[in-house]
Amino acid sequence: MMTGIIAAVPTPFDAQGRFLADAFLDHARWALANGCDGLNILGSTGEANSLDTATRRTVMAHAARSLDRDRLMVGTGTPSIRETTALTRHADDLGYPVALVLPPYYYNPSEEGLIAWYRALDKALGDRPIRVWFYNFPQMTGFVIPEAVIAHLHKAAPRRFDGIKDSSGDLAYCRSLASRLPGLRVLPSSETTLADGRRDGFAGCISATVNHTALLCARVWKGETALAPQVADLRAAITACPLIPAVKYLVSRRTGIPDWRNVLPPFTSLDPLAIASLDRLAVLRIAA
Repeated sequence: MMTGIIAAVPTPFDAQGRFLADAFLDHARWALANGCDGLNILGSTGEANSLDTATRRTVMAHAARSLDRDRLMVGTGTPSIRETTALTRHADDLGYPVALVLPPYYYNPSEEGLIAWYRALDKALGDRPIRVWFYNFPQMTGFVIPEAVIAHLHKAAPRRFDGIKDSSGDLAYCRSLASRLPGLRVLPSSETTLADGRRDGFAGCISATVNHTALLCARVWKGETALAPQVADLRAAITACPLIPAVKYLVSRRTGIPDWRNVLPPFTSLDPLAIASLDRLAVLRIAA
């Protein structure tokens, strides 16, 4: 069902930028055993848009062969409809149930253009079962996917377009989609929404910081809302640092693997002040 606590997992690299499969799979298994209902592979946290197609395919294959595929979704969106189609077909071949697809952001498309692009992807996938979830991330793409576009595509192909990850932080937008389109799974990108998530019609969250807070988040999602302030404080402390390097640093601290601290350009390593602030976090005890 791809609901509940979903971690947007990071991708480890060696000093030369090569994918480290064993470290990746070890963290993925740990996350699934420690509060996560599912994993988002190759999203923004996974540095997918810094990777070539061959590496993306390699990461996808390792995850699909070694993990419970029913608990996985994978980012396949690029500005190119042909490349997005090829990656999404590959995900389907590997057994992924859900592809998380960014809109084609480079040309700032119209509503009609967005509908045409996603319909072209649907047509190219034919009778393949993989579902396509929208990835709304206006801070990166430059625009919000209009509610009208999502409604049109969901109503035209409800079995294909049946979910959205929203990274805008606009809860009014999320609530509107959940109320207008009850068959659409809406998952905000912050675990701070979990305490009221069921009331708001959300299906959970997809978050980078739940790589470290999932045990607490699972309890909040199950009704222990008194823990919500602690979850919010931990998220705020992590996101006060550059997010992706911070998430990877904390995985490195938990695992003892220095290579987890490596990031691909344009990201840079954390400065000493950020490292010191993360070292003080109680979340390190939660993740131990």
